[in-house]
Amino acid sequence: MRLFILAAPIAAVAACATPSERISDALVSYGLAPAQAQCVGDQLQRNLSLGQLQELGRLARTYREQDPNPSQLGTDDLIRVAGQVRDIRVPLEVGKAAANCGVVGSTRLGLAGAFLKV
Repeated sequence: MRLFILAAPIAAVAACATPSERISDALVSYGLAPAQAQCVGDQLQRNLSLGQLQELGRLARTYREQDPNPSQLGTDDLIRVAGQVRDIRVPLEVGKAAANCGVVGSTRLGLAGAFLKV
């Protein structure tokens, strides 16, 4: 009985994903390479607050629900979603993470890609 009482909370904690893991999983489901998604997730977790990440995630889910091709989220889409957060730091950090993790050159981007590479 005691073993079960101790094991249940440990299992619950182990099942919880970090913000970085949740971001990475979501980005992979949008079509990003796993290594790039993990890199972006790690940087966003390190540089944004939990509240900022939650708002970004909420907006990304809404955007995905309205997207005619939800399995593909380009960097331009990600930056557009980040720009809807009412905190200027969020789109800046998303853009920096995309550029630092090599996402900018590997996905469909228009003019926004040129600005991020500067």
